[in-house]
Amino acid sequence: MTSTDPTPRPAVRPTRQRRAVAAALAGFDDFRSAQEIHDLISRQGESVGLATVYRTLATLADAGEVDMLRNEDGEAIWRSCSDTHHHHLVCRTCGATVEVEGPAVERWTSAIATEHGYGDISHTLEIFGTCPACR
Repeated sequence: MTSTDPTPRPAVRPTRQRRAVAAALAGFDDFRSAQEIHDLISRQGESVGLATVYRTLATLADAGEVDMLRNEDGEAIWRSCSDTHHHHLVCRTCGATVEVEGPAVERWTSAIATEHGYGDISHTLEIFGTCPACR
């Protein structure tokens, strides 16, 4: 999860398409593009359009049920994540992902916001590198 917004979000209605996307997301731990998720759904025998996959992922992200980030090429990638505030360490080669907490980052963002008189802050932090298996 890449936001510190504590606002409760409405539950997402479990349509057939949303169930298919959720099932696909449950099948991997790394971030995947909407096209990769669509391909996985198709291989599982479901018929869901690519535009529907994009809309469903956006809806699930708005509901806080999935995380979306942009890879180094700017492409949106998605995965199911824990409910707690965290950041991601992502392998740029294989996509392996580790959820990490960053208390120093949290303190720094809060201090910077306070210093400049900002409130109701949120932030994103993604770290890209090469995992031990790919090095």
